[in-house]
Amino acid sequence: MNKIKYISFFVFFLIINLNVYASSIKIIVKVNNEIITNLDIQNEKKYLLFLNPKLDQLTKNQIDEIAKNSLITEIVKKNELKKIYDTNNMGSLLDSIEQRFLKNKNIKNKSDFIKLLKKRDLEYDNIINKLHIEALWNQLIYSKFSKNIRINEENIRKNTLIQFQNEKKKYEYDLSEILFTENVSENFDDTLKKIEKSIINVGFENTANIFSISSTSKNGGLIGWVNELQISENIKKHIIKLKIGQISNPIKISGGYLMIKLNNKKEFKQKVNIENEIKELIAKETNRQLNTYSVIFYKKLKKNTKINEV
Repeated sequence: MNKIKYISFFVFFLIINLNVYASSIKIIVKVNNEIITNLDIQNEKKYLLFLNPKLDQLTKNQIDEIAKNSLITEIVKKNELKKIYDTNNMGSLLDSIEQRFLKNKNIKNKSDFIKLLKKRDLEYDNIINKLHIEALWNQLIYSKFSKNIRINEENIRKNTLIQFQNEKKKYEYDLSEILFTENVSENFDDTLKKIEKSIINVGFENTANIFSISSTSKNGGLIGWVNELQISENIKKHIIKLKIGQISNPIKISGGYLMIKLNNKKEFKQKVNIENEIKELIAKETNRQLNTYSVIFYKKLKKNTKINEV
């Protein structure tokens, strides 16, 4: 009899808790047949704060909006990828994705990574899945648009050799970026004013999260250390005028406008392999052009996706 009472009480307690839990979950957005709940947004916020801790300087509503848009982007990309790839059979790719991420975050190994995620209340499998989606997306963009890439390798080689032969000191630059385009509903000056006002109010990194269309946006626009031989002349001439902490005026590039922040700089004196530097510069220009195609393709997919705010 006591056992029956105990089971009845347990079932009653479980039902009550399930009802309370269910009532705390709210659907925020429907993306085709998938839903985004308030809990999904909370988890995404933790992930984005892990990538860019300065996000906590924004208001709750601002962070919620960034997290919501991040999840919408992920679902739109994931649905397109499912049409092309077997996402259950990507073992070697997952390993390389993880190693690259650990290196960029200065994390020693997988064990340390998992411990760090637990402290942030983040799940390892969920984070790897997000990195997986981004890697597959980049793979898709390359397969679709690499034939459209136009690079003048002769000019790159010529300019690199001229820079290398120059007797002046050579520098490495720690950079962050905001890449933006003109909004359909407003002109360039209005868009720029919004970005400049946001930088004043919430900082460059958070503004990158809000406005930048570059793949670096989730990391607060961080590019990291780049030596000057790997930077195009068009961009470098703006960077060399900056003092540490300063931000460039918008630089017109194909596909939009670029604002660069100089986080730090240092002289480098090590021997340079010119051929490697030329290859690196070509790779960076290729990635920049691919990013432009990525933005255009994503916007097309999003336009054809049912997105309903609840």
